[in-house]
Amino acid sequence: MKTYRVAVLAGDGIGPELVRVTIPILRLASYLYGFELIFEEALVGGTAIEATGKALPPETLEICKRSQAIFFGAVGGKQWESLPPEKQPERAALLPLRKTFSLFANLRPVTCYPELIEASPLKPEIASGVDLLIVRELTGGIYFGQPKGRVLTEQGERAIDTLVYDTSEIERVATVAFEIALRRKKSLTLIDKANVLESSLLWRKTVKEIAKNYPEVELKFMYVDNAAMQLVLKPTQFDVLLCENLFGDILSDEAAGIAGSLGLLASASIGSTKFGLYEPAGGSAPDIAGKGIANPIAQILSGALMFEYSFQEEEAAQAIKDAIRDVLKDGYRTMDIAKGSSTYCTTEEFAEKVAQKLEANFKKKKQQES
Repeated sequence: MKTYRVAVLAGDGIGPELVRVTIPILRLASYLYGFELIFEEALVGGTAIEATGKALPPETLEICKRSQAIFFGAVGGKQWESLPPEKQPERAALLPLRKTFSLFANLRPVTCYPELIEASPLKPEIASGVDLLIVRELTGGIYFGQPKGRVLTEQGERAIDTLVYDTSEIERVATVAFEIALRRKKSLTLIDKANVLESSLLWRKTVKEIAKNYPEVELKFMYVDNAAMQLVLKPTQFDVLLCENLFGDILSDEAAGIAGSLGLLASASIGSTKFGLYEPAGGSAPDIAGKGIANPIAQILSGALMFEYSFQEEEAAQAIKDAIRDVLKDGYRTMDIAKGSSTYCTTEEFAEKVAQKLEANFKKKKQQES
């Protein structure tokens, strides 16, 4: 039996409760589809700071290194905001993990479920049919460029952030984006600011060269300010969006809003190997932690992405996605997406419904095959 080892980093806020209800679903899917998962838990983020003084303890990093994927909850909270920026959970945990494992591409799928079209802030005729994926470069650009810092000048304090990209950094993430576009609708839009930034000119030049290897994929270009507008005017025009780090960070959260709730959006951070880090897009949401109202869909879908990209267990991944959609069709909702005649569920109840549907769908499929 195929076996996959997973580092489980639940973190802070709603992270632990979302991970807790999702693990049984992943175990069930692995059992049904013929592979084994070995989970190893470790501290990360604020809880790790409280226990060890570090957001990413050496022991946690070692567990990640002997795993084939990281299943991540969320990090951060108000109690750690007074720490120096470089010691806060988000910067001191997530950024080193991305750098350590060369996770240079972040994948953010955005889908507007027909069953949840009323949850989108956009008009139904605009949001209907949205199915796009943002590929964000994750380890370069202004977040990591040097020099960085603050200095005193005669005019006062000066802050410095450096936006820098090398051709090789652009080539590798562009290749990931084209490969994904090839499996989707064969359309890729590079988001840049080539009318202002030298770095964007290099992005355009490099992506055009990579595009020669993918003649089946239509390549388009759009300035980032226009892209921000087009995402709310006509989001269905997009399939795969390729963005540098800062632009991707901003647009992926905007796109997440289209679906109606950050609790619906999963993400994958991958590199040149099968190793990846999988986490929901919504953050730690400490204001609702422990209340049983957090939406587990993004966490569950992050597990499906892990099955798909790190383990190549596409059938199990699709089965999880189908189970979520079927539960939504049956009218079950967590508080953030509950409206009208829908049946309200707690975090745990919704996850249990997904597990039940996953098993029922599998049995039905086997019966049809026999």
